[in-house]
Formats: sequence, C-alpha cells, structure tokens
Amino acid sequence: MTHDRIHAREPSHHRERWTVGTVEQIRQQDGHCVVTVENEQGDSVDLTVTLAVRDLFVGRLDLDENDSPIGERVWYRKHGDGS
Repeated sequence: MTHDRIHAREPSHHRERWTVGTVEQIRQQDGHCVVTVENEQGDSVDLTVTLAVRDLFVGRLDLDENDSPIGERVWYRKHGDGS
C-alpha cells in the first residue's frame, strides 16, 4: 500500500509541493490511519498513513496531553497528486 504524507509543521523546503489543511477526523481502518483534512478551498481529503506516522505528526503538534488534534493545521501531500 502506498501512503500519503503529513507534517505537523510547515516543511522547510519544496513548500509549493505541500497543501495546508485542518484536521477534521482521525480514525483507524484496516491497520492504517485515515486522517480527514479540510484544505483551504473547503474540500475534504482522506489521507492514509501508517500508525507510526500518525503518532509522529500528532506528537509534534503543539497540544496539551489530553487535547485532540481535531482542528489543528497540518501540511500534506496526497500520493499520486503529481508532486
């Protein structure tokens, strides 16, 4: 399975290749994590990442221990988007 990419912080290079979005939902599905993100145009995009990537990007968000990542800003690349 090919996975999408997601960052909790703005990438330092190739910024034009990344899309900014807001986390709407995070769920586990078929042993992977699906992160639903709303982009700046208001469209929802489902990103499939590994559980390890989920833990990494959520851990890098500026959240208190019991805070949810819902509503947080992220940068992402959907696999196969030509970037």
